[in-house]
Amino acid sequence: MIKNSIKIVSYDPEWAEMYESERKFLYSLLGDYVQGTIEHVGSTSVVGMPAKPIIDIMVGIESLESTEGAIKLLSKNSYCHSPYKADVMHWLCKPSPDVRTHHLHLVPFNSKLWLERIAFRDLLRSNFDVATQYADLKIELAHKYKNDREAYTQKKWPFIKKVLELSDIKDC
Repeated sequence: MIKNSIKIVSYDPEWAEMYESERKFLYSLLGDYVQGTIEHVGSTSVVGMPAKPIIDIMVGIESLESTEGAIKLLSKNSYCHSPYKADVMHWLCKPSPDVRTHHLHLVPFNSKLWLERIAFRDLLRSNFDVATQYADLKIELAHKYKNDREAYTQKKWPFIKKVLELSDIKDC
């Protein structure tokens, strides 16, 4: 990935293969830390969706407090830990903060954040109109905030919240 800038690219079928390879690696590495499932989330998990070419993976865990050992294992295996949104998840990236191919989110299984991310992903996969609106928004925001990842992320939230309010997750 290009250092410090946001670039949206056309969907790449290899993203699914990259996810699957990393999912297998994470299961073998994390073993008992995994509670529930390991999920491909984010735009790279939606066939046809333009995205930043970074694979977002969400690992279900028992609790934030129970994963210190998992973070140590991941840190020894190309992941960099950052305290981003530490009240709801542990966030890591690979191979470095400046050059990212993967984002890893350790999220308590079936927590509000877990359910929101699954619901949003599934809606994008099943609703072409919503997926198109989201893709258009992402392209617009990437152009406007190309050097500000946090603003890009925050400006997507009103759309995501609106979509979630219309789904089965009513209390976002």
